[in-house]
Amino acid sequence: MRIYNSKTLKVEEFKPIKEGEVSMYVCGPTVYSDMHIGNARPMVVFDTLKRVFEALGYRVRYVSNYTDVDDKIINEASKQKISELELTDEMIERVKKIRTLLNASDLYKTPRVTETMEDIENFIEELVMGGYAYAVDGDVYFRTASIKDYGLLANQKLEDFKVGARIEENNKKESPLDFTLWKKTEVGIKWPFKYSLGRPGWHTECVVMIKKELGDVIDIHGGGKDLRFPHHENERAQAKALYKTDLANYWMHNGMIDLEGVKMSKSLGNFITAQSAIEAYGPMTIRWLLLSNHYRDDINISKETIEAAKKELERALSAVKQASLRLSLADYRDLQKDEELYRAFLEAMEDDLNTPNAFSTVFETTKLINTLIRQKEIDLKEVSAKYNSLKAMLDILGIRYHEVKLDEEDRALYQAWQQAKSARDFNKADELRTQLAERDIL
Repeated sequence: MRIYNSKTLKVEEFKPIKEGEVSMYVCGPTVYSDMHIGNARPMVVFDTLKRVFEALGYRVRYVSNYTDVDDKIINEASKQKISELELTDEMIERVKKIRTLLNASDLYKTPRVTETMEDIENFIEELVMGGYAYAVDGDVYFRTASIKDYGLLANQKLEDFKVGARIEENNKKESPLDFTLWKKTEVGIKWPFKYSLGRPGWHTECVVMIKKELGDVIDIHGGGKDLRFPHHENERAQAKALYKTDLANYWMHNGMIDLEGVKMSKSLGNFITAQSAIEAYGPMTIRWLLLSNHYRDDINISKETIEAAKKELERALSAVKQASLRLSLADYRDLQKDEELYRAFLEAMEDDLNTPNAFSTVFETTKLINTLIRQKEIDLKEVSAKYNSLKAMLDILGIRYHEVKLDEEDRALYQAWQQAKSARDFNKADELRTQLAERDIL
């Protein structure tokens, strides 16, 4: 397995910390409103990565959190006149529903910030005691100057950073780059801490949850490329301070999503929710679309790209259905794959999750199946091998498919339909075809 490491800017051979096991953490959503389709991309990308590792024989411990403490959550809860807990509980259930619809497999752990407060407070105190953080008027800040290679993930040196839109200016801080570990507040949900009544900073939460669930250092840390700086950089800095590690050996970042050629953003009001996209086009079409580009590239979602994804998916699913019908009619069972095709697919996925190349193998396999089942004398062994390979590919991509499995009544109905067609009894044939379609056989 080869992975592009955002830390080194190179494609590297994956070497796990523990033989045969992968520890992976992906930053989860801030649960204040319905997730947009951009939030669904890392959900699909890293679920697919997990499936690739599992196909290669690894055990994967995949953790993704819920950020259930945030100003946006406080503001939305106040607007709705409900508690933050009521809001976040509802939003988390909606996220779980999206995961199920998109066929994302179960996670090893799904920690919440509100359930990790004692660990977060202890972590902050350790940073202060070590001289890596300082308190001012009830707020606590991380001292970025204490980390010599701060800016490694952003590929910039500390002195090259400028105070900008993504760096908070605050006269209380020693440096504009210092970031908040604890925020004193009188508004919204808060906890008593030795420094003040307040709540933790975003960048600290994930480091603590990673430590709690997976350890000081993990194999892979993932998320959207918009998190690379400052969020992931600040996570790494804190781990460097206390654990003397880079937190993760491999940092992976997926690209962003444009909507009709314009950057998608909740703040700009230019977005579609994952739920509405799924309802409009189907969950597997959306999953297919989100995997159609290389994960590091941006995706443009438009009517044309959705329609293309829909047609590609339909061809693959139709091939599974038609092949399974032919095999079931012949009562033919064989678990052998076409190893050449399956290996070509896996090699593409092992090459930094190169889904465009993997899709090419899916299309080739689909075409071969269609050619075989149209022949007068069907080679069932060949059909079966390619059918088994295609199913394995779709399993790794996380695509649900329908296999036709006929019982005796189904077989009799199918044979009657064939006989009606041969006898040119078109009314009877149409009637039987309708019945077969209702049974999802045709």
